[in-house]
Amino acid sequence: MAIFRMQEHKVSQISLNEQGFSNESELRDLFADNLEDILGVRFLAKEYPTNNSRIDTLGLDENNAPVIIEYKWRQNEEVLAQGLFYFDWLMSNKPHFDLLVKNKLNKDYVFNLVKDSYESTL
Repeated sequence: MAIFRMQEHKVSQISLNEQGFSNESELRDLFADNLEDILGVRFLAKEYPTNNSRIDTLGLDENNAPVIIEYKWRQNEEVLAQGLFYFDWLMSNKPHFDLLVKNKLNKDYVFNLVKDSYESTL
């Protein structure tokens, strides 16, 4: 994803190094702190523990669909497998995700991919 600088009605793309990030966690924290402004996604958690890993950022999009974000500082050939692992974790741990939403947003939430829909009282 590109990051842009806006000055006097002019927009220019900047590199991550130009922004001053020294590692992946600084980039993750910037997105986590500004997730709704940058992507329109409500922030739920960062470094969320799974069975043997951590999801960089969890959120909900405008349709209340779960959003999993994995940041990579360098090119990584295993990122697709990692994404599939996180999806499988989400499907196997729906009650944990529902509880996270309830605790973070103080709203009842039921994640149901079987019906290709997301039911929520958000």
